[in-house]
Amino acid sequence: MKLLHAQVFLGCLASCTFAAPTVLINQVADLISPESLTALDHSSLRTVDPFHQFDTQRSELLSFHRLLVEAESVTGNEFAVGTALAAYLKSSHHGALYNIETQRVGEKRYNILAYSGTERDADILVTSHIDTVPPFIPYTFHLNRTHVSSSLITGRGTVDAKGSVAAQVFAVSNILRQRQSSSPNSSKLPSIALLFVVGEETGGDGMRAANDLGLTPHTVIFGEPTEGKLASGHKGSTGFTVHVKGKAAHSGYPWLGVSANEVLVEVITAVKELENVLPASDKFGNTTINVGLMEGGVAANVVAEEARARFAVRIASGTPEKFQSAVMEAVNGVAVSYPTAEIDVEFAGKGYGPINIDHDVKGFESLVVNYGTDIPNLDVTVKGQKRYLYGPGSILVAHGKDEGLTVGQLEQAVKDYEKLILESGR
Repeated sequence: MKLLHAQVFLGCLASCTFAAPTVLINQVADLISPESLTALDHSSLRTVDPFHQFDTQRSELLSFHRLLVEAESVTGNEFAVGTALAAYLKSSHHGALYNIETQRVGEKRYNILAYSGTERDADILVTSHIDTVPPFIPYTFHLNRTHVSSSLITGRGTVDAKGSVAAQVFAVSNILRQRQSSSPNSSKLPSIALLFVVGEETGGDGMRAANDLGLTPHTVIFGEPTEGKLASGHKGSTGFTVHVKGKAAHSGYPWLGVSANEVLVEVITAVKELENVLPASDKFGNTTINVGLMEGGVAANVVAEEARARFAVRIASGTPEKFQSAVMEAVNGVAVSYPTAEIDVEFAGKGYGPINIDHDVKGFESLVVNYGTDIPNLDVTVKGQKRYLYGPGSILVAHGKDEGLTVGQLEQAVKDYEKLILESGR
């Protein structure tokens, strides 16, 4: 593995001055030039600090969170936020000293590993993702002058999952400052590393690549919106795309063609019926099937020759293999009625079943969540490895136009992550 030293400068926070930090690039395949690493378009990142009226800790947390959110990072386009995050961690602004490695996942797509001193393979790994779903929604701060902690912060990624990223960095930095001090308890604090990955929203290629980093933590703390509670588990996940090819014809003579759109509608109906017959779970409820994207045809007066739909599935019980078998049976049932149509089903990876998660730290409420995470994408490398899922904000607003969380939720997350780290490190 080759290491390349590149100079990265980012002046996105008016409240601090960054030196040009050195970022370590773990070269997995192609070398990356310093020029390409520094080719960051800063135009979308504002430089005026609106938080100068707050105390230092609050101002710095809000400024850092804003820095992350204002860097658009829809999956596949994480370069800007990754560079901003690496530069911030390498700076001395937060008072902790980090070594930074970046792992190449794809073209201008990098995971970021940060650790103190030589403790690369730390006892506790704190991790989240830096990509978001589309579309990008600009950052907005809605100040509540009466109760600042109730002020609302909106924008894409404020909750999922840049709220977790910001709170994790501040929590770990607070603990590292204690370790780097001469206090009597500093030697008792656990070693900690931060891992921020790309690609969580579309299959987890970043976390799967992170398995090559050779990390063996005894505890992993994942960051996702859990309403400030510990998740005791989440549903399994799989996805697939149905492609239909029929025969084009004039809409005035539809019997001369085979409408791919009509075939696809019947396939969707048959697949959605599975929600009523698939096994349920007392803990996770029912399996749900979402038709997230539909495309078909070229014009209203043409019998559609091609159509497709993409499905996302949250599995409450059973395995992805059993679900996939049920899908194929449903599709084959439709195909019998359309012998001249071509119907192909493409499954996206192997998927995974429901996931149980540790939630044994006192002082936290627990809940079950319906979304998928990177937990199953990270290999278990130590026997008895603990895994926790926590984060500020609610998944009920994530992925929507009103995504947001309050200042108080973000600040509480810093305290809660500190507690999780310290309690799990005992």
